[in-house]
Amino acid sequence: MQNNTVLKDKGLRILSEQLGLVEAERFIALMRREPFDYTEWRQHLFEGVSLEQFLHDAQKYQDNMNNQQ
Repeated sequence: MQNNTVLKDKGLRILSEQLGLVEAERFIALMRREPFDYTEWRQHLFEGVSLEQFLHDAQKYQDNMNNQQ
């Protein structure tokens, strides 16, 4: 398990790499502004998505990531 400082640094770096610095900051501001229950959000994230579709999308994502390298 990482300490809080390492986790925050890593999270901000990932957000910045994926969204860009401005959008990462905007995302953080949105998360702080709105009441947000991460556990509830995760429970409903894949509602209505079959296991087969989930696996297909995961494989497609992995293939795309491999092609970018």
